[in-house]
Amino acid sequence: MWEVEALFDLSFAPGRTALSSYRLRDGVPPVAPLCLVIRDEGGILGGAIRVWPVRVGDAHDALLLGPVAVHPTRQGEGVGAQLIREVIARARAMGASRLMLVGDAPYYGRFGFDRLDGVEMPPPTNPDRVLGCDLVPGGWEGVTGPVTRPV
Repeated sequence: MWEVEALFDLSFAPGRTALSSYRLRDGVPPVAPLCLVIRDEGGILGGAIRVWPVRVGDAHDALLLGPVAVHPTRQGEGVGAQLIREVIARARAMGASRLMLVGDAPYYGRFGFDRLDGVEMPPPTNPDRVLGCDLVPGGWEGVTGPVTRPV
């Protein structure tokens, strides 16, 4: 959807597609039921979120949240938080065990995300920004290794 890509271009620095997360997404279909948008009453796009399947270590499926973007005119209204909470609820309802992202711990911590020790995103990702959220009790327990494209 061109509107979503335009919002991501507006919200992120040029060269966003060179980030390590994009290498994991390239050619992989997103998890459609978790790719959401919020529009205002006039149909104008206010925010968007995408989620992708990944693998951690040898055999652990996970969901990679991102990107999430809110139009500058809608920032501060809770649009991003609404999208994130809805993805978490839907992913749980789908039976997923774990959700991860690359982001700021102080922001994402309020949604249940914590630093994932031993989970390695492709370089040059800062390990302090690799965060995970259990969708079931112990969802990340014992899960370590490199993050790769799904098998």
